[in-house]
Amino acid sequence: MIRYDITEQDRELIAAALEVLHHNFDPHNHEVGCAVRTKDGRVYTGINCDGIHGSCAEFIAVGNAYSDGARKFETIVATHDKAPNKVYAPCGNCRQMLFDYAPDIMVILNDENNRLIKVMVKDLLPLAWKPDHGE
Repeated sequence: MIRYDITEQDRELIAAALEVLHHNFDPHNHEVGCAVRTKDGRVYTGINCDGIHGSCAEFIAVGNAYSDGARKFETIVATHDKAPNKVYAPCGNCRQMLFDYAPDIMVILNDENNRLIKVMVKDLLPLAWKPDHGE
């Protein structure tokens, strides 16, 4: 797995995810913020929506981007106030969704030493299931 250094743009993306979280934090329903940057530089945010069939913040952020017509994604990050560096790794369901919608997206997370890094989502989901679209 290739690990990429964090850039100033990545730090701004983390700040955007923290901002949406702080503006909407609710310890029972909204504890994770997310920001995704498109290849053309637009940033979309989202928060998790907890409930019996809740949705992760990554799904909400990508859904917001898709709703606005974005289709090419560069980097995504999820945040939580109690996580190391306030950055949360995506769950398995989010990894699969990101692989399906943006197989070349970079994900900001902490390495085993709690140092911020970026990796390709493909590296977070080895041997991933791929839908057969008749190709």
